[in-house]
Amino acid sequence: MTPALASALMPLVRRTDAEFAHALAVLALRWGLAGRDDTPDDPRLAVQALGLRFRNPIGLAAGFDKNAVAIGPASRLGFGFVETGTVTPFPQAGNPMPRLFRLSADQAVINRMGFNNCGLQVYLPRLAAGRAAVPPGVAVGANVGINKQGADPERDYPALVAAVAPHADYVVINVSSPNTPGLRDLQNEVRLRAILDAVRQAVPQRPPLLVKVAPDLSEAGLEAVVAACIEGGAEGMIVSNTTITRPPGLRSPQAGEVGGLSGAPLLALSTEMLRRAARLAGGRLVLIGSGGVASGADALAKIRAGASLVQIYTAMVYHGPALVGRIRRQLLAALDEQGFATVADAVGADLR
Repeated sequence: MTPALASALMPLVRRTDAEFAHALAVLALRWGLAGRDDTPDDPRLAVQALGLRFRNPIGLAAGFDKNAVAIGPASRLGFGFVETGTVTPFPQAGNPMPRLFRLSADQAVINRMGFNNCGLQVYLPRLAAGRAAVPPGVAVGANVGINKQGADPERDYPALVAAVAPHADYVVINVSSPNTPGLRDLQNEVRLRAILDAVRQAVPQRPPLLVKVAPDLSEAGLEAVVAACIEGGAEGMIVSNTTITRPPGLRSPQAGEVGGLSGAPLLALSTEMLRRAARLAGGRLVLIGSGGVASGADALAKIRAGASLVQIYTAMVYHGPALVGRIRRQLLAALDEQGFATVADAVGADLR
């Protein structure tokens, strides 16, 4: 099966419950039923960032493969990098069902999953095996978070980073999911500095470290987070996670569900926050743009706003695995149309 054929089946998959459909998609990918895209990447798409060479800037965001069961197959869909997790120290079931809702009329999703995952002990060997199975030029990231009960962030994040460090090309500290009580409070400058200091002391030798932030931070809050990341030794930020706001104009009846909103309605909000983060960082952090990307034009908008790399997830719910190749082709066309020779030339163009 090719990615195009797998994508053609998406309308049938979307007739099922959203969480069941997600589990089915992960299983199909794990079994190789989503196909593969062996089209060579145009050299103009290559990116040097975080001390790594990415064959293209399009990555799979965390949340799709929480338990690291499909790293190899996902990497063969044409991504430049694949991020797994969020993984927590101990297994947890997450929040009660239903907790995942499609907003089809808005090309969006609301989730209140609550870090459901198999836990670190099960995740680690899968991460190691998966990373060994990816093609050259594809990086593997590990996204880590804390349990809902019994958590000590200054203890747990360093332990998680130390555990995944030998098996990941980069590590992401998730302090921005809206579905774990109190987690977003860790974006407070004092708490985030304490976590990063604890990681620095406990894991002096580690892969590049990034912090994933919410799109709902105030201007002062974002300034504090950027400063904490720079001074705390992080190499980058992912901007952004889901939003708890509801942009005007949502048409789907599920728009009132509690949880984090992702997909097309998040594009403008997350891109503006990315642009502000890039100005504040002034080139001292590598930024990954996430939120609402569904086309090559969307990806280039993130890149122009300061992102070196871009992640997708929700758009694949609606367009399937063929979306990856389509975004790569569209991104090349958009670079040509806007007069950029390479992706690298376009990074931060709106700030210049």
